[in-house]
Amino acid sequence: MTLSWETVDELARRNDRSALIRLLAAATPAERAAAAPVVEAGVTALPADPGMDARTVYALAVVGTAPSAARAVTLLRRPALRAWNWEESALFLALADALDLPWTGDLGARLAARLPARDPWPDDWFFAAALMRAGGVTPPVTEGVVRSWVRSFVRRWKPEGPIPPLVARLRDDPWRDTLLPAVFEIDTIGADLGGVASAGATPAFPAAVAALDREGTLERKTVLSATVDRLLRGGRPNNLRPFILLHDELAPTVDESSTHALDYARLLAAGPGAVATLAQRCLRAVDGAGRLERETLLEASAETLVRREKTLVKAQLSWLAAVARREPARSGDVVVAIAGAFGHAALDVQERALDLVAKHRDRVTPAELERIAAAAAGLGGDLPARAASLFAAAPDPVSAGAAPGSVTAGPGLGALPPGSGVSLVVAPAVAEMPPPIADAAELAEELAALVHVQTGVGWERVLAALVAFHTAGAGEDLAATLLPVTDRYPRWFAPSRWNAGSPFVALGLAIRAATATAGRSDAVVSAGRGGNDPVRQELAAAVRVAWQEGRRGHPHSSLSPRPDGVLALRVAEVAAHLAGSMVPAIVATPTHVNGSLDAGVLLQRLQRAEAEGWQPWPFDFEQALLRVPRVADDLVAVRAARLTTPAGRQFAQWLASGGLPDPISAPVTQPGERGRDGGWTWDVPVPRRVVATLRPARDGGLRLERQLLTLTPVEHPVHTPGDFQGTEDVLAMVFPHHREVAAAWALAEVAALADQNQRDTARNLFPLLAECTGPVGPAMAYALAYALAAKHESDRAAAVDTLLTLAAAEAPFAAPVGAALADLGSDGTITLTRVLPALADLHRAGASVAVWELLVAALPPLLTTTARTVPDLLELASQVAVTLGVRGDLVPGLAGVAARAGSTRVTKEAKRLQSILNP
Repeated sequence: MTLSWETVDELARRNDRSALIRLLAAATPAERAAAAPVVEAGVTALPADPGMDARTVYALAVVGTAPSAARAVTLLRRPALRAWNWEESALFLALADALDLPWTGDLGARLAARLPARDPWPDDWFFAAALMRAGGVTPPVTEGVVRSWVRSFVRRWKPEGPIPPLVARLRDDPWRDTLLPAVFEIDTIGADLGGVASAGATPAFPAAVAALDREGTLERKTVLSATVDRLLRGGRPNNLRPFILLHDELAPTVDESSTHALDYARLLAAGPGAVATLAQRCLRAVDGAGRLERETLLEASAETLVRREKTLVKAQLSWLAAVARREPARSGDVVVAIAGAFGHAALDVQERALDLVAKHRDRVTPAELERIAAAAAGLGGDLPARAASLFAAAPDPVSAGAAPGSVTAGPGLGALPPGSGVSLVVAPAVAEMPPPIADAAELAEELAALVHVQTGVGWERVLAALVAFHTAGAGEDLAATLLPVTDRYPRWFAPSRWNAGSPFVALGLAIRAATATAGRSDAVVSAGRGGNDPVRQELAAAVRVAWQEGRRGHPHSSLSPRPDGVLALRVAEVAAHLAGSMVPAIVATPTHVNGSLDAGVLLQRLQRAEAEGWQPWPFDFEQALLRVPRVADDLVAVRAARLTTPAGRQFAQWLASGGLPDPISAPVTQPGERGRDGGWTWDVPVPRRVVATLRPARDGGLRLERQLLTLTPVEHPVHTPGDFQGTEDVLAMVFPHHREVAAAWALAEVAALADQNQRDTARNLFPLLAECTGPVGPAMAYALAYALAAKHESDRAAAVDTLLTLAAAEAPFAAPVGAALADLGSDGTITLTRVLPALADLHRAGASVAVWELLVAALPPLLTTTARTVPDLLELASQVAVTLGVRGDLVPGLAGVAARAGSTRVTKEAKRLQSILNP
């Protein structure tokens, strides 16, 4: 048997590794060197997937014939040999030993150097590590190597017998001194340290490092300094937690903490919450020993006292108060530092600071008292009046809550009060659609872009351009530019059981009709060729049934009955009629990116149709009517009344009647479903979700009106709903002037942002709903409430922006959203603590009236519950009430809570708000 490529290939196909190793061992070095270029050429010509077992044999041939580790690595990394090292390394080490290869360790190092920094595959590391250990080579210090090394300790992927304790394995590891320092230098590796060696909840790596420190294996000063430096760089909580635990395990002494006092001061002022708490504890120990410089304490306190973490801030205030008591003769600057908490967002923190300043008032100089009085300008609620009396100054009438123009009307405030100083940014106008696609080449680019990212705007432009260019006789240009795109993405355009009902399949048929490619024989074209094609027949039948019976999604139709299915229906309509009906243009193409279609533009399109003697396609025309604003210009209505075609007369009647009536929506609760063990089932994981029903306000109307406006949710919550994921703008553009309809259909997905911690639905959908018009009904109110309580900040920010837009447009929404928040928050369906920052942002952004109305609707039901967020909502209400200068008994139930005995925070905040509303 000769060492030829034919032999290697035959042994690979038989997966005969032993025979290949014997063949390589029997060959002379010269024979192996001569076979190297032959093996290289053969491996280069291999198909993408030669088979898992065959890859290992090919890789053995590469290692056995390559002249160097560098050349072997180049071949081993070819796509055809991916995952070649899924076998144990012993096989390759046996070959290296048989051939007495001098570069085994170098091969391992080169393979290790190519490990990716993000999520390296464990097998790749174990293989490279075995080669490096066999060759006595130290691994390169790269992020991929360090991450793999850490994971090999923390999570044993291939345990062989009992696993020794982590501290023992780390103590005996020959690469510890090389790789462990890098663990403190790679910012994202902390999450890998969070793994555990047992089933416990505490990461084992920090404890193991600390144990090695205590026994003297590691140098304590170096480890502590590296830990503090890592904390100073900051990062995500899961990346910092192991180093916080390591710091706790190290338990620095006062001497050690004194060395890092300035570092701890920086961490206290700007570090994440858990890190700042650690730093505060260390600094207090240093201060207790009399070794902390006063200036360091005061500088750190200035930033700490305005942090969001109230527990940390209150602890800092207590510390400063203790320092003032300890050194009364030098306490003036400490009292001034305490006044820095006047700028905190929470009223109870401001009140605590004001109490401490009042307690130590006699220890400050007149100049220091003047500085404190200036800081009091940041106080809110009822505190400015108290501060004014403390500093013997007349209170500011607005900040003290006594504005001459105080609002005494009920909670439904229609405008901002005079002198309130609150302003709203005017919502920008909705952007117009981009210009039409200019030529076939641009259409091909937009078509390819649509495959990668679906957008409603992209669909409308592609559909309009395809029909227009077909009408203009550009079939050859379309064939030359579009068919390569459909050929490149057959999974999208060729029908299969996976893409039934997709608008891309119908678009592929429409493209083939426009390009007249009946003679092509490739799979994509043949799938939709000819009038007898079953896919074309199925789409034509679906369009016919939808028109005759006013329904989609019947048992034999692949088209979705949801609103986003209107797009697929319209594309199917184009595919079914493009070659037969002489319709030169799409009439539903919007004029604005939210889907709105200017009535005057639609009038011009219908006038053209009447002049040229053609009728719009039915569903394209119905979509156009749904996109026309409710109120049209009188001149447009007069000109529309002169149209004589059926479409023209229907358009005129549509304008005269005010368009589509608002459907009737109502909230409905979906209870969770419990399994036999009493817990929530995996597919219904939430105990309660509020969705919405829809029904049309009239009989008749458009063909699909009843189906589009009829929504009956299922009995129980759906696990991670995703009907509109990635097509949110397509949904919104069906009803640009009825956002309540889009909100109702998408409400389950929006709810999942809060009750299942999903993401991006609000971020993608809400900017569109903000630009749409129509009243805010129950569906929209609950959608906003859920989005305000979303897990991810980007979704909450989208809800805030939407509320600001609604407020700027003076749309009545606050009371329904407040009621929805109360309903969802009273029993813990949503986490109200997520809502508070969003409401505070609304207040700071100028929507104070809306926030007040929302709170007035939300607070009365919540006051009867034990929700933990009620005191914070009352505090926010106090701040907003002072800003607006409202007066009167505007919050039902507030007086009763304020009259309770005791000093709970709910009672204190209720008393505060009651005193502001009824001074």
